[in-house]
Amino acid sequence: MFGLGLAWPKPRFDVLGKTVLDRLTGLVWPRDANIAEYPSTWPEALEHVASMNRKQALGFADWRLPNRRELLSLVDYQTQKPPLPADHPFQNIVLGWYWTSTTAAIHPGYAWYVHMEGARTFYGRKDQFFMTWPVRGGDPSRLWQTGQDACFDVQGRPIPCNGTGQDGDVRFGRAWPIPRFETRGEVVRDRLSGLSWLARADLTLTRVSWQQALDAVLELRSQKVGGVSNWRLPNILELESLVDCSAHNPALPAGHPFSAVQEAYWSATTSFFETNWAWVLYVHKGALGVGFKTKPVFAVWPVAGPCG
Repeated sequence: MFGLGLAWPKPRFDVLGKTVLDRLTGLVWPRDANIAEYPSTWPEALEHVASMNRKQALGFADWRLPNRRELLSLVDYQTQKPPLPADHPFQNIVLGWYWTSTTAAIHPGYAWYVHMEGARTFYGRKDQFFMTWPVRGGDPSRLWQTGQDACFDVQGRPIPCNGTGQDGDVRFGRAWPIPRFETRGEVVRDRLSGLSWLARADLTLTRVSWQQALDAVLELRSQKVGGVSNWRLPNILELESLVDCSAHNPALPAGHPFSAVQEAYWSATTSFFETNWAWVLYVHKGALGVGFKTKPVFAVWPVAGPCG
């Protein structure tokens, strides 16, 4: 997936008239990030994209509302207002929430959105009004599916997926391997990402500060637990790679082999919006937020593998 060990191409973006090709993912975006002009409800956002296809907007008829991982693929965690790569060519970016096509499993009447001020990833009611930024194309080998395979209406009721344009209908990205995880004693390898995780998802057995989390992982490295010597605190995209958007409490793939899963975990990624905060995965919801580094309020889940 984007951010997991892949160096960004230079330049990252190619401007193709009124569209922009992201050379990292193969995704093509309208250069105008406010092409819909006004905030809309989630059903209206899906219909706007369908209308673009009927009209062959910008010369194409295969636009879709991006799923959660597609929209997150644009985020640069070292920038803010907007949290996009510094050399991006996009115009008219609204510093607010942008819809994704992915329903929030914890509340199916809600859908995931990403904030284009600081990159927070949460969910809002489908009848609320937020921004629309369609996408097309893409290299499925560079992003994998979110795990969502069902569709829901604005009230959260299950509906047939065919033709809805929802994440559960399109399912863009690489399919997950079966089985997804391999357990090797104290270590679990994710066959999708190639990352290895501590099987007990609670290294310190208590909530710790960010610095305590970093120190605990260094100690784990020195002990070579599971025969692994390159343990580290995961970055926020590595943590996010575990999320299954069809699940909640926790938002992890069904049948996962992890024990002692906690509600929220520190990442190694500092928030560029406020550098005394760090990014956190709220694994019961699947949300990406931030925590004050000095507060002992989050758990530690070490990772190792080819992306460190």
